[in-house]
Amino acid sequence: MSRVFGSIRAKATLGATLVVAVALVAAGVAVLLSLRGNLSDRADADADNAARQVASQLAARTPYKDLDLPDGEDHPVQVVDEDDRVLAASEDLEAIHGTGASAVRPVPAPGADRDDDEDDAPGPGELGEVTRHTTGRATVDGDEAAYRFAEVEVDDLRDETVRVYAGAPLEAQRSAVGTAATAMLIGFPLLLLVVAGTTWLVTRRALRPVEGIRAEMAAITASEDLSRRVPEPDAHDEVARLARTTNETLTALEASVERQRRFVADASHELRSPIASLRTQLEVGAAHPELLDVPGAVADTVRLQQLAADLLLLARLDAGERPGEARLDLAAFVREEVSQRAGDRVPVAVRAVDEGLELAGSRSQLGRVLGNLLDNAQRHARSRITVEAHAEGGVAVLAVADDGDGVPDAERERIFQRFVRLDDARSRDDGGAGLGLAIARDVAERHGGRLTVGRSPEGGALFRVELPLGG
Repeated sequence: MSRVFGSIRAKATLGATLVVAVALVAAGVAVLLSLRGNLSDRADADADNAARQVASQLAARTPYKDLDLPDGEDHPVQVVDEDDRVLAASEDLEAIHGTGASAVRPVPAPGADRDDDEDDAPGPGELGEVTRHTTGRATVDGDEAAYRFAEVEVDDLRDETVRVYAGAPLEAQRSAVGTAATAMLIGFPLLLLVVAGTTWLVTRRALRPVEGIRAEMAAITASEDLSRRVPEPDAHDEVARLARTTNETLTALEASVERQRRFVADASHELRSPIASLRTQLEVGAAHPELLDVPGAVADTVRLQQLAADLLLLARLDAGERPGEARLDLAAFVREEVSQRAGDRVPVAVRAVDEGLELAGSRSQLGRVLGNLLDNAQRHARSRITVEAHAEGGVAVLAVADDGDGVPDAERERIFQRFVRLDDARSRDDGGAGLGLAIARDVAERHGGRLTVGRSPEGGALFRVELPLGG
């Protein structure tokens, strides 16, 4: 149960339902308030009309006993003077609250219904505007109901200002609001059920490919078969992109594992040769001391030591070892490295080196880069090897060129793979393990640079190391 309610489908359904519920409640409240306000405005208008009709009669000097009052049930009317004495009221009005005067029986004021001669009759009275609206209750013919009252001031036939109260029933308003509220209380839960059900079904269909991806990944983990791939939906949505990215990751992982297996196999092969040769020489020397080849044993030991150092460096690079932040002067660095190669088969010439260029990184690792490039040039050069160092486009460029046969275009990327040796290189130098150029490129990339190969002006190979300037 907890697994179901903790799923993305359940969370999406719950979230969508809550959002819709909040929106419906807010919309429902707004509709009810708007409906109530509109109906209240309509009741105010009805009360205004009723009050102004009575007030118009008084303004026309109509005696109170001759007032034509509207039906009390629809529009209860009350006329009071400034002393809150009731001068006129609807005939069937039994009680009223909310108008300021609770009496419902008229108490005529002196001279309120006098019969003036035509010559002495005053002119029309002044009819005022509606001054306020109030909500109250009135009892008409024994039925009590809520009303909206309007108040109008007017001058009567005595030239005294009186107040006319007329009401409009609120029953229709409250009935309409109640009906709307009932409809919402019934309709909202049904609508929420529809939203929840639709969201549940839609998310289940949308997430079905995710379950397929998960199941296939679980099977890949259990079988350790990295050649398998997760199913890719035909859609162009996020799930399809997830499946494609997962397959790309599996492809990269498969290639990485394959490289690792090939690396282990090649390393085992490369280690087996010097170890076997060294063992054979030692066994022969143990049995026949006069036949012990000490120079050969030393050479095999040096070769084994160099191979072990290369493998250890590659392991550290693969583990993500960060280069140091030491500063070194490129010109002094190049001259020092070249000066240590006095015994090389082909002399190394420093042709052009810019002064004042600083690099940040590991002195030993960058020394390994230049050393490996020079070792590679020694294997292929005929009579000339040159080294250059200069600034170019905001980076430091370290170039090593030779006058050998160069690197074929088709092989210019493959030579940087581990344990890759071209046939001519293997025949000319059995001691090479094919790790030098791979190490040089890895170190250059760890220092934020790159290593490429092209053709030198002399026709041989030109290796360019581009490194960011450290200062």
